Amino acid sequence: MPNPSLPPSSPSPKQQALRLVETAFLASTSALLWLVSVYINPALPLVRLFFPLPVAIAVLRWNRRAGQMCMVVSTLLLTVLLGPTRSILYLVPYGILGLWMGCMWQQGRSWARSIAAGTLLSSLGLIFQLALSSLLVGENLWALFTLQLTGFVNWILDWSLSWLGIHAAATLLTIRLAIVGLLAINSIIYVFTLHLVSALVMEKLERPLPPPPRWVQSLLLS
Repeated sequence: MPNPSLPPSSPSPKQQALRLVETAFLASTSALLWLVSVYINPALPLVRLFFPLPVAIAVLRWNRRAGQMCMVVSTLLLTVLLGPTRSILYLVPYGILGLWMGCMWQQGRSWARSIAAGTLLSSLGLIFQLALSSLLVGENLWALFTLQLTGFVNWILDWSLSWLGIHAAATLLTIRLAIVGLLAINSIIYVFTLHLVSALVMEKLERPLPPPPRWVQSLLLS
């Protein structure tokens, strides 16, 4: 079995075959998870936690090249099955996030650093998905959403504060900053939960993650 941190420089034919088979299996698992999320929408919040895992497992089981192969093959499979748009939505951010997290875990980076990097990648990925959706529908969805949300918030403020004689209005800039803040919070929660799930899965695969903070260890052991 290959060393998780120092893969052999010249693997034997048996190891090469095993790496190829495992990478293909993990790539098909990624595609299957994405298909489940497309056709079984109620399961999406739970399934989302596992999107980056197969690529990260490939990195920890073998090396970064295996993770890259897993990510590329998964994207190609989804392109054939669902078309390029859906495959791009998998690749950004989940495929890239899985590759990046796997590399950081393999290098022994702390949870704080990997969560910070994962949060940034996840947030940028969500922004990319919004931009791609805007391009496909021919509308600026970001501007449309913020304008509608601003009007709704101002209506709530008028309805709740008018009996006090207070008139307050939320500016468009305030709403946009609030949305960015909520986006960052959502990404932090997602990446942290991904770390928890990955810690449990990798422990079973004998490829443990770097040690988490003590309060997280107590949470995992409880």
